[in-house]
Amino acid sequence: MKKVEAIIKPFKLDEVKDALSEVGVQGMTVTEVKGFGRTGGKKEVYRGSAYVVDFVPKVKIEVVVADSQAQSVLDAVEKSAKTGRIGDGKIFVTSVDQAVRIRTGEQGDDAI
Repeated sequence: MKKVEAIIKPFKLDEVKDALSEVGVQGMTVTEVKGFGRTGGKKEVYRGSAYVVDFVPKVKIEVVVADSQAQSVLDAVEKSAKTGRIGDGKIFVTSVDQAVRIRTGEQGDDAI
């Protein structure tokens, strides 16, 4: 199993959710997060004074899928979240050793 974590721009969430549904993802976890990458945030002007907003609002999507589905999920997120501008986000793929559905006790791929 693989866990795909994507940190994206908030306004892209609906597009990413729809793209994941199209490739067969049945569930996901979405969290509102803040952070910054290489650019270190963004500069804004308020009442004539410039200041740096260190943490930019983002959305983190977490999905656990079977190994065979991981590449299609990654491709779907990348395509649907891309704007071509700075701050589009990142996608991380990690291995998951075990998953258990608490209600039924199902394990492994059956639990996802």
